Amino acid sequence: MSGGVDSAVALLKSLPNAIGVTLRLWLDPDGPDSERACCSPDAVLAARATCHALGVPHVTLDLREEFRRAVVDPFVRGYERGETPNPCIHCNGGFRFARLLAFAQRAGADTLATGHYARIVEHRGRLLLARGVDPAKDQSYMLAKIDPAKLGRISFPLGGQTKEETRAEAERAGLAVARRGESQEACFLAGDDYRNFLERRGLEGQEGAVVDEGGKELGRHSGYWRFTPGQRKGLGVATGAPVYALSMDARTNTVVVGSLESLARTALEATGNLYVSVEQVEAKLRYRSDAVPARVLPTAEGFRLELAQPVYGVAAGQAAVLYQESVVVGAGIIDSDP
Repeated sequence: MSGGVDSAVALLKSLPNAIGVTLRLWLDPDGPDSERACCSPDAVLAARATCHALGVPHVTLDLREEFRRAVVDPFVRGYERGETPNPCIHCNGGFRFARLLAFAQRAGADTLATGHYARIVEHRGRLLLARGVDPAKDQSYMLAKIDPAKLGRISFPLGGQTKEETRAEAERAGLAVARRGESQEACFLAGDDYRNFLERRGLEGQEGAVVDEGGKELGRHSGYWRFTPGQRKGLGVATGAPVYALSMDARTNTVVVGSLESLARTALEATGNLYVSVEQVEAKLRYRSDAVPARVLPTAEGFRLELAQPVYGVAAGQAAVLYQESVVVGAGIIDSDP
C-alpha cells in the first residue's frame, strides 16, 4: 500500500481477510518534496490509517538500504555508463514484487493484490500480463518484467476500471484518501530533477565537447549524463538547423548531436525474455511513447526487433515491451549497440 487511493481501493476489494503492507524505501534526504513519494513516512501513515479505518492489520517493511543497493545504485551506474535507465521497471519487475510475494508467503496469504492498473489474462496456454482497460492509467509497461510464473499469486483488482471509478468507489466507502494526489515516478528522487540527484550521488559535472557525427566540436556541455537520445533543448549549440542528442560517450565525456534523420532507428537489441514464441508484435520503447509494429528475432540474451517504421529517441537502458493486442508477450532492456 502506497497510502494513495489506488492501493486503498485494492484493499477494499480484498476484504475481509486481508493484511495491508507498505514498503519503506530509500528517499534522497536532500530532495525537495519527499512527501509526494509512494514510500515516504507520510505515505506509510496514510496507508496505516486506511487499514485501521477498514479494520485490518497493517505492516511496514523497512527496505531502505536494500532498495538503495538494488535499484538506486544501478540507476546511478546506468547514467554513468551513458545510458538512460528506467528505475521503475527494475523496481517492479524484480525488487518490489519479489519482496511483497515473500512477505505474503510468510504471512500465509494466498494472493498479493496491488492497486496497479493492469490485468492478468490467459494467453496461449499461460497467464500473462495485459494492459489495464483505462488507457490513461495503464501500467503494464512498468510491470512488464514481472516473471509470468509469479502471476498466479498476484491480483490487480483495478485493472478493469478507470481512475475516476476508483476515486468514486473510495468516496462511497468514506476513505480519507479518496482525493489524495498522485505519487511521483522515480520516488527516490523526492521531487527533484534527476540531474541534480545524480550530481549529489557523485557524478561530476565535468565539461566536455558537443560534437557532430563527423567529430567537429559545436559547443561544450557540463556532463554527458545530463543528456538522453532525442533531446533537443539545452544542447548548447546553434547550427541554424534543428539538432538532437544522438549518443553519449562516457569514456570521452562527449555528446554527439545530429539531424532527426540520424536519430532514427529501425532495429535494436534487448536483453530480456520472450514469454511466448512470437514473430510480429507491437513494441513500446518508452513509457510515454506509442507502440510500433516490429518483427521479433530471438537472440541468446533476449531478442532483436526490426521496426516497421523509424523510431526516434531510442535509448539504451529503457525497456522494450512487446504486445500482442493488449497482452505483454515479452520484455527486455534496450542494449547500447544498435
